[in-house]
Amino acid sequence: MSDINIREAAIEDVDSLLVLEQGIIDSERPYDRFLKENNVTYYDFPELISDADSYLMVVESNDRIVGSGYAQARVSRPCHVHDQHCYLGFIYLEPEFRGRGLGASIVEDLKQWGLNRGLSHFHLNVYSDNKSAIRAYEKA
Repeated sequence: MSDINIREAAIEDVDSLLVLEQGIIDSERPYDRFLKENNVTYYDFPELISDADSYLMVVESNDRIVGSGYAQARVSRPCHVHDQHCYLGFIYLEPEFRGRGLGASIVEDLKQWGLNRGLSHFHLNVYSDNKSAIRAYEKA
């Protein structure tokens, strides 16, 4: 996997991130019948890139962005024993790059960012019917 590079996202990556975002939206459509048909977006990429409490990363293969993920320090609900946690999101790989351990590399990179900030609790959301994503997160 010498052609793979994991790095922090830059503002110049927004157009590529928008393409990946549509990939994740398309992959989630079967699990969420309430998604709009058109003009669906989830993320404000310039905000995630510039936010000091967020880390947006990309996976590159031969200078092409093929994967992504973000970690964000968030205030936890008062009922939790921890004041803050690290939320993980936008974990996505283009289909032809799956099955190579890159998903685990994304999660590990995001987790390391959180640990470096002193966060020890990690949260993410996944559709309960999305068995392949659940398996990937369990592996990671």
